[in-house]
This record gives sequence, structure tokens and C-alpha cells, in this order.
Amino acid sequence: MSKVYDIGILPGDGIGEEVVNEAQKVLDAIQSVYGFQTKREPLPYGAEHFLKTGETMPDAAFDRIRQMHAVLFGAIGDPRIEVGKLEFAIIAGMRHKLDLYVNLRPVKLYHESLCPLKGKTPKDIDILFLRENTEDAYSGVFGFAKKGTEHEIALQEMIFTRRCTERIIRHAFELAKKRGPKPGKDKPQVTLIDKANAVRAQDLWTRTFAEVAKEYPGIATDHAYIDAACMWMVKNPEWFDVAVTTNLFGDIITDLGAMLIGGMGIAASGNIHPGKVSMFEGIHGSAPKYKGTDKASPLATILAMGLMLDHLGEKEASVELEATVAELIQSGKIRSLKAGDHKCSELGSMVRDAVLARGRSKR
Repeated sequence: MSKVYDIGILPGDGIGEEVVNEAQKVLDAIQSVYGFQTKREPLPYGAEHFLKTGETMPDAAFDRIRQMHAVLFGAIGDPRIEVGKLEFAIIAGMRHKLDLYVNLRPVKLYHESLCPLKGKTPKDIDILFLRENTEDAYSGVFGFAKKGTEHEIALQEMIFTRRCTERIIRHAFELAKKRGPKPGKDKPQVTLIDKANAVRAQDLWTRTFAEVAKEYPGIATDHAYIDAACMWMVKNPEWFDVAVTTNLFGDIITDLGAMLIGGMGIAASGNIHPGKVSMFEGIHGSAPKYKGTDKASPLATILAMGLMLDHLGEKEASVELEATVAELIQSGKIRSLKAGDHKCSELGSMVRDAVLARGRSKR
């Protein structure tokens, strides 16, 4: 009897519906090849729902999601609504209320033509970033005094706890152990990225990293301050293997990483609590100007779905889906990742058809 996974489908705003629809076409194909099933439940939350009902995302929705295996997410954000209102209620809501403490963001180059760096090839750029996903400046502790006056004060707190710092660092070491050494290396490596020399509270990260590292003698370690890490990402991205960092710094440096592999249209992420319901999305925004134009790339969402399959335990399907996208790029069938060079629906169909063709060839 095939496995059945309960999946929430939350398209959200802007291009979200289009990219999620294309990902579902691919999901239909890959589950038919690998013999599992998905029971999909639409989740309506986003701008249109808010404008009609005044509701962002109710507690009942989070209660329902806790009963699922995963959520496939599109994007949130609409110019008709106050900046941050929906984002904090829905994206941050899922991250905090479901305790999705691992933000996994692969930075992997599939073809050198997609990289703006001279001379860099796929063997140079294959990084796993782990961004702590529940603390730091994104904890929601902020306020204003004397608002609207020339003496206004705005405060936002960075919060780090030993528990949350240790669990993301430990997860980075476990992933590095599972991943093994990169070609040409004797050991896998985990790099800590912080700014403890200036943000002294981050000394907690430095000390915790050193303590956890002692438990993994087979894994090499390194350290970079965030400004140096950004520099090295451009100069020598091959230096990185697995990297772990804070919420704020992770948000920034992984966007830089996305541009090294072809842009936001191919950058996937998972918001994960190991062993529990987790949420998967492209790291791009809602891109309202492209809504309804069939120009957005669905590849980030499709690759995020691959991360979802791995989380569900469908490892072979996950590996095959990524290999399918890589082959389409490397063969030149996907000519460009620039918005509009391929239709969104065209890319979804290309991946779906390739998944089915590869599946038939294996039978």
C-alpha cells in the first residue's frame, strides 16, 4: 500500500498561485513514478483573504497544519496592505508557532552560464546554508517612543538563547556528517558565520559552536565574520561547504548566494522542524508586477518541493527531481532563468514531462 502524505497548499499572493500550480503539476508526475500519494488541502490565507475577511491566519489554521506532514508555500506580500502585516502573521507565524527552527537554503550552481562570477563552475558552488529561523532581530520584540517627532526612538531587540543556538549548530554538524566531504576534501566542513567581534551577544554562538564541534572530530570547522563571509562568497565560494548563521545574517547572505546560481527564480528553501510538519518555499517574494503574466520562474518552488520530498522520507524522488531540473538546464532546454524568457507554465510542463520520461526509462 502506497504512503499518503497530507500536504497543505498555501499559494499566498502575487506569483504564488502560478508557481505553486506548476509545482503541483510536477508533484502529480513524481508521485506517479515513485508510488506515493499526496492528499492536498488548499489554505486560502493571503491578501485577498485578508481584504475580504480582515483575518490574517487564525489559530485554527495553525492547529490544522500541525496535523499535516508539510506545507508547500508560494509567496506573501501585497502593495494594498501595510508592509510586514501579512508576512509577520503568516510566514513568521508558521516559523514561530510551528517552531521551524531550521531554514535550509541550498546554494548550488547547475551550469556556469548562470553564475555572474568569472571562471566559477558547478564544482565551485555547492553550499548548504543553515539559518536559525526563530530568534535574532526577527523575534518580534520592537517598539517606538515619541513616534512621529524629531526625537523618535525605534528599538528592535536581537535575542539569542543557548537552546536555539545549540540546536541549529548541532543540526549543521549532523547535515555535514550525512553529506560527507566535498570532492577533493578529506572531511566535510562547517563554517560559523557571525559578527561576535562587534555584536558581543553573538559570543554565545562562538562558544556554543566550539563546544558542539568537539563532539564531531571527523568534521572540519571554520569561522568568518559576516562581512568577510560576503566577500569570500564572491571571491572564493568554493571555500564554503555547510555554513550556519544567525537569522538576520542568514537572510542576507543567502540572497547573495541566490545571485551566484542564477537568481531568485531558482533559489529554494525549507523551513524545517526535523521529524515534524515543515514548510517549503522559494526564497523569492510575491513579485506583484508579474502576477498573472505567466512570466515567473517556478523552479525555486519546484526545487523547494524536492526538499519537501526529502523531509517526507522520499529521498529517491527528491534526488531525481533535482537531477531532472539540473539536466534540463545543462542540456540547454532551459535557456534562461530571466523572467519572461520562458513562460511559468512552460517550465512547469518541461519539468513534469522530463520527470515522466526519466521514470519510464527506469522501468
